[in-house]
Amino acid sequence: MDGGDAAAILRQAFGDSSDEEGDQLDGLEARDGDEREPPRRPAPRQSPTWAPIEEIDGLWLCGDFLSPEQQRSLLSAVEEEGWFIEASHNQAMRFGSLPAWATELSNSIREAVLLGDFVPEFELSNSDAREDTSLFPILPLELLGREPLFDQLIVNLYHPGEGICAHVDLMRFGDGIAIVSLESPCIMHFTWVGDTCNTSSEVENEQPMSKVPVYLPPGSLVLMSGEARYLWKHEINRKPGFQVWHGQELDQKRRISITLRKLSIAE
Repeated sequence: MDGGDAAAILRQAFGDSSDEEGDQLDGLEARDGDEREPPRRPAPRQSPTWAPIEEIDGLWLCGDFLSPEQQRSLLSAVEEEGWFIEASHNQAMRFGSLPAWATELSNSIREAVLLGDFVPEFELSNSDAREDTSLFPILPLELLGREPLFDQLIVNLYHPGEGICAHVDLMRFGDGIAIVSLESPCIMHFTWVGDTCNTSSEVENEQPMSKVPVYLPPGSLVLMSGEARYLWKHEINRKPGFQVWHGQELDQKRRISITLRKLSIAE
């Protein structure tokens, strides 16, 4: 399915938005007040390769989302923000109006889902699009068609040995979370949250579910929705002995992660 067909499907299901979907797929202008030209959008390959993590519903990995050249361009855009000039700064967050490069990255994520090998060729009516979520297995259509796709950005810088403890993202953020990895590869581990409200001895005596490791190469994209977003904790432990893949310890260097989320609608 090409970009035009993908855009047509979204228009058919959701109607035309104030920002035409076709225009978004073709590129964006810089926001008012942002005089810098946005970097060339890291458009995905014609047929991005998506792999489901079979143990976890709603967890998908696109290992070759960004080419090496696109990774360098995106890294340059992040560094130009000046967030990490001081050694003590290792995190930056933005809400609402995102930098132009982050908006372009969001558009590329949408394209990668629409052009993915797991998106079938089909014609559908509005009712079919809304009721049969299996037509868009990588990201449900109600999430894929929202505007904006993401409105919250967090960029983290990790030095060798630094990671993040097991957690589920705050409920203030809605379903559908994207994580792009740059520079050093790493292994992200997922653990089932479990029924924390049940305190029976039977449950307490159960053996904890083993962690599910997911290898994130530079330029990869992870999408979490449904169970993967709400019922599985994710963590990155970069201490010696924890970053082992196929029997080999990963060479740990600086890593930058870009997480895109959507704020939940205020009650």
